Amino acid sequence: MEFHHVPVMLRECIDSLNIDPSGVYADGTLGGAGHSREICRRLSEDGTLLGIDRDRDALNAAGERLGEFPCRKILVQSNYSDIREVLQQEGIPALNGALLDLGVSSFQLDEPERGFSYMHDAPLDMRMNQQDHFTAYDVVNTYSEKELKQVISKYGEERWAARIAQFIARERAQEPIETTGRLVEIIKKAIPAASRREGPHPAKRTFQAIRIEVNDELGQLERAVDAFCDVLAPGGRLAIITFHSLEDRIVKQAFQRRANPDQGLLAGLPEELVGSSGVKADIRKVTRKPITPTDEELEQNPRSRSAKLRVIEKVDA
Repeated sequence: MEFHHVPVMLRECIDSLNIDPSGVYADGTLGGAGHSREICRRLSEDGTLLGIDRDRDALNAAGERLGEFPCRKILVQSNYSDIREVLQQEGIPALNGALLDLGVSSFQLDEPERGFSYMHDAPLDMRMNQQDHFTAYDVVNTYSEKELKQVISKYGEERWAARIAQFIARERAQEPIETTGRLVEIIKKAIPAASRREGPHPAKRTFQAIRIEVNDELGQLERAVDAFCDVLAPGGRLAIITFHSLEDRIVKQAFQRRANPDQGLLAGLPEELVGSSGVKADIRKVTRKPITPTDEELEQNPRSRSAKLRVIEKVDA
């Protein structure tokens, strides 16, 4: 199956990165290289693209798609939160820009056997890195009912988390839950009919929650935001696209903390003391409010519906 990727807010991302043709740019979530193709298109042979992905299939497909461009291309299988180690390994001192397009890729959703989608019946997998051993099967079949409820409630923001966890625990006591199709059936039984008739697919939030748990997505993101800010050269920009409130909150708060360090360090102190810590901001916000997709893009790519883009620029602290 071809690794297909419809890049979200492509023009907005590329414009925000303010690309220097001879600079070094990282795409920490390479995927199908939709964004990276446009970065490479703007780089000269002196420029460098560093592409990172946990998925070996993504790296292989991206290598083919980017082959036509003259810039230097370094493709690494790794977690984007390990950006410091990747740069050290590749001998790159700093980045002139970086992009993170979070969430699951269109390819992973559309390839049934990967088990990400509630629209196809497949083994419960959901690993972004297929070399990992921990899968959705493990979450669904080995977590306690209490742990399942916590995961589904916290990461899926699902109001019926307790009932869904209860129904899963009851069903797996009969036999293990092995496929996405069976999990969807159980979720549908757990959610009252009136609630199933409105809003998104009844399994959407639970599948999101399990996927986040399997891949430690929020933990990776919390570590990555500060790491990427640290490795930017002065004037370098970081653009991050989030797809749900949990991701956006992490990015927003991290950017706020770096752009206004005294606000975080001295919260609650008298006004005359604010600024006395000596900690200086090392980033500035390029976007005060997140950028969202245009109506035209929403029509062409419904999966962009919940996307938000936030951008910062590194300054000399």
